[in-house]
Amino acid sequence: MKKLITIMSMLALAAMVGCQSSSSSKGGSVTTDEGFKIAVPTFATTIKQGETQSIPVTLERDKYFKQDVKVLISTTKGISIDPTSVMVKSNDKPEVQVRITAAQDAALGEYSIRVLGTPKTGEPTSTVFNVKVVAP
Repeated sequence: MKKLITIMSMLALAAMVGCQSSSSSKGGSVTTDEGFKIAVPTFATTIKQGETQSIPVTLERDKYFKQDVKVLISTTKGISIDPTSVMVKSNDKPEVQVRITAAQDAALGEYSIRVLGTPKTGEPTSTVFNVKVVAP
């Protein structure tokens, strides 16, 4: 009887140790950091009619994301963007300076600028930020 209790106790202990060592602190799921985000100004940028400003657009790459990303930038009539398209190589600096110019006769108010990043493989990511045109 003692042998049976000892064997059962050892099996129970082995089962508990085995379960603890195979469980993950994330509930069994594995996270792979293989994407990117686009960082743009989080506040409305103010620009005067006829003025040009430089704004940073940054790719925030996850730990294992090593792809080239094509970035397309678009807006509506009244302000212009340069460049409107740029390829950010995997080994390039992840920040692109975008020049925003408000036309002399641009209507006063807010304009939305859309930034779309498309990797070689995988899903594209996009974001929007605002530029406010004011009188000089």
